[in-house]
Amino acid sequence: MFVAPFFVAFSLFFIAPICYALYESFFTLQSSGLGLTEPTIEFSGLANYATALSSPAFVGSLGRVLVFAAIEVPIMVVSALALALLLDSARARWRAFFRVSFFLPYGVPGVVASLLWGFLYVPQTSPLIDILSAVGLPHDFLGPGTILFSIANIATWQFAGYNMLVLIAGLQAIPQELYEAARVDGASELRIAWHVKIPMVRAPIILITVFTLIGTLQLFVEPLILKPLTTAINSDFTPNLAAYNQAFGQSNINLASAEATIIAIISFVVSFGFLRVVNRKGNRAW
Repeated sequence: MFVAPFFVAFSLFFIAPICYALYESFFTLQSSGLGLTEPTIEFSGLANYATALSSPAFVGSLGRVLVFAAIEVPIMVVSALALALLLDSARARWRAFFRVSFFLPYGVPGVVASLLWGFLYVPQTSPLIDILSAVGLPHDFLGPGTILFSIANIATWQFAGYNMLVLIAGLQAIPQELYEAARVDGASELRIAWHVKIPMVRAPIILITVFTLIGTLQLFVEPLILKPLTTAINSDFTPNLAAYNQAFGQSNINLASAEATIIAIISFVVSFGFLRVVNRKGNRAW
């Protein structure tokens, strides 16, 4: 009885939309071409999927988010782990203050965060660019060669604090006796972090890695907000942006549903493939 409201809401707002999108992806809106009759919806099988996968723009967007994942996932995991280890250090002070400070960007909506950093990336409004120009450092944050790193910076700023809390929870569950035994053996704080803490939080590290993988493959808000500020981002910059453009720009709901389904399948394959690899390595280590 107590969990029934959750399952009802989960079915209505998660399962049902997925099923409806999958259903829509197998149909195509057909018109006579003369505009004399009403368009009809006809079953087209996998035609929408073939159209999506034969589109160079959509396939290019898939490759782009995979490159972005290769950039963002290591940065996110290392940043969150470094923050968690610093706050869990025996010499750390004002832990509560810094924990809240690091977590605070997570409370900022993605649209607001993208707007904030967008103003810092534009030369006309950014004091940061003025400082970099004064010292002769490169400052083209919205160029074709740097836009992925700029988006990765926004994502890391916003979500590293959340992932840090996940890791801190894992660190706090480690028995203190392990630290005491390591210190008795003469281990420094650095060696304790490397040989005790990091191996003991393997499961939380895998968890935040999977979350980050899924998030990068579903990249949408940041490029959508930054798009008016740069020519390096087009309507097919990411798969989600391409699906959004097909649905609301081209009014092709069926093709957009197929593209969204492809994104979901790739996210599933990548995340579970990663879990399978790390679990296999973990079993070998044991």
